[in-house]
Amino acid sequence: MHNKTQAPLPWYREVSRTQWKSFFAAWIGYVLDGFDFVVITLVLTEISDDFHLSTVQAASLVSAAFITRWLGGAVLGALGDRYGRKLSMIVSILLYSLGTFACGLSWDYTSLFVARLAIGMGMAGEYSASATYAMESWPARLRNRASGFLISGFSVGSVLAAQAYKWIVPALGWRWLFYIGLVPIVVALWLRRALPEATEWSESVKEKTARPNPFRPLFATPVLAAVNTVLVVVATVTLFAVFTPTGAGLVPVLSVLAGVSLLALAVQLGGRRSWLLYVSMIVTIFFAFLYTWPIQALLPTYLKTELGYSPSQVSDALFFAGFGTMAGCWLAGFVGDWIGTKKAYAFTLLASMVFVFPVFAVRDNLLLLGGLLFVLQALSFGISGLLPRYIGGHFPTEGRAAALGFTYNVGALGGAVAPVLGAHLASGMPLGRALAVLTFGGTVLVVLLVGFDVPARLNRLTDPHGVHDHLAADLPGAPSSPLPAQARTGA
Repeated sequence: MHNKTQAPLPWYREVSRTQWKSFFAAWIGYVLDGFDFVVITLVLTEISDDFHLSTVQAASLVSAAFITRWLGGAVLGALGDRYGRKLSMIVSILLYSLGTFACGLSWDYTSLFVARLAIGMGMAGEYSASATYAMESWPARLRNRASGFLISGFSVGSVLAAQAYKWIVPALGWRWLFYIGLVPIVVALWLRRALPEATEWSESVKEKTARPNPFRPLFATPVLAAVNTVLVVVATVTLFAVFTPTGAGLVPVLSVLAGVSLLALAVQLGGRRSWLLYVSMIVTIFFAFLYTWPIQALLPTYLKTELGYSPSQVSDALFFAGFGTMAGCWLAGFVGDWIGTKKAYAFTLLASMVFVFPVFAVRDNLLLLGGLLFVLQALSFGISGLLPRYIGGHFPTEGRAAALGFTYNVGALGGAVAPVLGAHLASGMPLGRALAVLTFGGTVLVVLLVGFDVPARLNRLTDPHGVHDHLAADLPGAPSSPLPAQARTGA
């Protein structure tokens, strides 16, 4: 009788039932996150008509959610590092759900803008909490898949929002699209009852006597506490002024002041060893948003104004784009686990550049436009499904959520700049061409930054012996091969 080598488990069997349930709960939160966030882009024209807004004012409503993201990402991320990923997820969902509902109750531009600020804080916390939760709950060698699959939930949410727009807005008006934002509250309460805590956080942090405090460097002395409180206020107020009429005529000065304040906080949070990593990661993410969000934010406006598409046609086009992004996130997960996160990111973005200008050359053929949007978003926006894995690997477990939340959401200001910059460029050229130029240029920069591993290379200048990848399978104590189900579940 011959001994037969046991065949390796298929990848999906390496993930235990408990781990699948944990992932699905995080994914559902991200679906709702995508729905709540994308709704504003679908009804910009309707809101503009009701509130008599200019194109730049309307675009600033998209930008508003980015203004408070950096603060929400840092605070809710620190909450996740100290008290667990689960609590941070629930607080985040409650915050952006209530903010979305408040959008439906708004009576003018200012009230709607303020409600968008609450959505931004909640969305930031959701991103860092769900991303760290999902990755830390899955086997190490499958964490690109965990990252990509999770972010696909945002695309599902955007597709659902587009379908809801088609059925609800023509019949009931734009406000009812926001009232649905109450639904995630029920999901948040269910999450609190049903979810286990992330495995890696529990093993690394939960049992320690001293819990992590990512903000400790900012408040180490009374003087530092006072200075950094001022920096937080300055950053928030200046960003608010930049993206509202309040700062008219002073935008360049206010933008520099906000940037300096945020970078000063980043340098302190990073400390002597990691400040270059924090700063370079923020820059990389800024350009990642600058290439994705011109299309994400202003595509519905472009379809309705320049191409004259009906609400039903806009919904169909966004359906193609949303499913393209979702497919791209899935593809990114597999390719990232196959050839590595950075290579997958850079090569896929290079391929996407072929499709940028053709998308905006199509005018009267909805099927062709939908097909091109599907491929472009799969290769361009879809690959950003690897961002949580890419960012999270640079930071240790005990500070990962706060670091990911802060760097990602400060960099996300690129998403605030993108629609406003697109609207300004559109004053001198067609909107479609402006979106194509921004998307193409931003893509080139991200390919260079990620492809040449710029953040990690800079980090080695200040921390030459730092861990290369904190989420990799070959870390000390991490399994190098799939474990039996009993070992993974702790049975």
